Amino acid sequence: MTMSKLLELLVAHSGQYVSGEMISRELNVSRTAIWKQIHKLEDQGYEIEASRRLGYKLISVPDTYSLEDLKEQLQTAAFGRSIHLFEQVDSTQNVAQKLAEEGAPEGTLVIAEQQLSGRGRMGRAWTSPKGKGVWMSLIMRPTIPVHFAPQLTLLTAVALCRSLTRLTSLPIGIKWPNDLLIDGKKISGILLESTAEDARLRYVIAGVGVSVNLAASDYPEEMQDRVTSLRIASGARLSREAVIAAFMLEWEQLYTLYQEEGFAPIVTLWEALSVSLNKPARLTTPQGIIDGTPVALDESGAIAVRLEDGKVVLVFSAEMGEPVT
Repeated sequence: MTMSKLLELLVAHSGQYVSGEMISRELNVSRTAIWKQIHKLEDQGYEIEASRRLGYKLISVPDTYSLEDLKEQLQTAAFGRSIHLFEQVDSTQNVAQKLAEEGAPEGTLVIAEQQLSGRGRMGRAWTSPKGKGVWMSLIMRPTIPVHFAPQLTLLTAVALCRSLTRLTSLPIGIKWPNDLLIDGKKISGILLESTAEDARLRYVIAGVGVSVNLAASDYPEEMQDRVTSLRIASGARLSREAVIAAFMLEWEQLYTLYQEEGFAPIVTLWEALSVSLNKPARLTTPQGIIDGTPVALDESGAIAVRLEDGKVVLVFSAEMGEPVT
């Protein structure tokens, strides 16, 4: 039995359950073979509802990007004007880095329907199923010193938060430094990687993953209390092209503001969107654990934390969690 024959049968009965008995009879295969092919279809982005009593029902087919629609919706001057779209990559970061080394201009965007080895901060894996999220990397060539690079991470988080909030009206906030949360659950990942020469940045690759139309079943069970998607939170599917276009516009505008006025306006916007400030937290740093209350964002990108004795320290890299009581 091929997946295509099973898919044809499910499509022919779209919106209705097809019993395992009927599939077995029509395709002359075992129930076990059916189950294996169903899982292969799900890996391809098909959403299928399974019921022991009723059988299988096709809920939705994979969404695929329309470059024509995306280009029509873009309102930017440079960001996203050069697009490289792939069906499947190991990581959009790797593809964008290769393009940057070959001289690709600032604003070049790499998008993939699926990542096989998407990565987040601190080397963590990132769930990137086919056709359900925005998995992308953007090339930037800022003329700033290397030590200002963390500012771009925070700028990217602000741009993504503002654009998604405007698009969905969901209560999205930023957890330091750049995690976007809805009701405490993560919806995106941001990873900036830079290459420098003589203390100046040659280029920055900004990798962004947004869980747009993922269902709860797309996440491992052990992660479901910590992650969500725009679809789960809003109850509706979103156009990925609209998500990208809105993000590109907000990002380019803030990037221009940053180049003209520096980091101060970004700090103000970040603090207004933060869900981390003025709440006790435990920060696990490379040097050890710090318990305190984050009170402000420093222009370096560090978080200023007030300790129990009133002293304020700057934390540059840490995992922020709930305090232990």
